Amino acid sequence: MKKILGLAFAVVLLGCRNGQEDKKTPVVPAKQTSHFQMYEMSEMASLMEQMFAYNTQLKERILKGEPLGSYPAAFDKLHTAVLTEASDRDAFFNDQALQFIAAQKMIYSDSLNAEVRFNEMVGQCLECHSKKCGGPVPRIKKLLIP
Repeated sequence: MKKILGLAFAVVLLGCRNGQEDKKTPVVPAKQTSHFQMYEMSEMASLMEQMFAYNTQLKERILKGEPLGSYPAAFDKLHTAVLTEASDRDAFFNDQALQFIAAQKMIYSDSLNAEVRFNEMVGQCLECHSKKCGGPVPRIKKLLIP
């Protein structure tokens, strides 16, 4: 009886040991070469994202009749922010940047007509983006106040 128990114990012990060895043996995956690169926004793309977020909040303030605050001076970086494609900073871009800033400032200087002025500013965004970098056009249209 002791021999049978001893033999059974040895089989169980060896069986567990073999299972542990399998678990300890690391599985080495085939070597992979990754060409994944994290996208990094240009200074201009980041500024545009900030402008969109700010104007989304401004739209809500206008619709609720809340105080508008003042023109965000950070928007003036539109003239100097590094573009994704440096060649896009041309006479058209510079003219559109000036017109956008003027339209944005009008919202604050004519707050009685804030909805109209806001939609004019959005229209200025659309005018530029319809000719250059059209990707954000559908998103920009969502800013319009109906």
